[in-house]
Amino acid sequence: MQRVTGIGGIFFKARDPAALAAWYREHLGLDVGDWNGAIFQWGGEGSQPGMTIWSPFAADTDYMAPSTSPFMINFRVADLDALLAALKAEGCHVIDKTQVSEQGKFGWVIDPEGNKVELWEPGDE
Repeated sequence: MQRVTGIGGIFFKARDPAALAAWYREHLGLDVGDWNGAIFQWGGEGSQPGMTIWSPFAADTDYMAPSTSPFMINFRVADLDALLAALKAEGCHVIDKTQVSEQGKFGWVIDPEGNKVELWEPGDE
């Protein structure tokens, strides 16, 4: 019997869900609906083939720092450098470092509620 087949969603509490949804719409381009959520269709029109990672971290990790949130969302992006430059120009709190590995390029921004958001431009697949 097949059980779990993938990540169905990311759900978290927010002090002001509508304002936070508007920030993600404006700065990260999420197609946020009236219900303050967004749907990503893997393999649909305009999307890249790929996968979603599920990974618990040790309780004492500093990977999510400077955020104190116990979670971090990773978004796949097409052009990390261009997006980080745009976010800086828009006044967003961009962490001034990137990381390159065999998985691709990574950068980070802090949302208005203090959550660290990882932006990932995949390497050659």
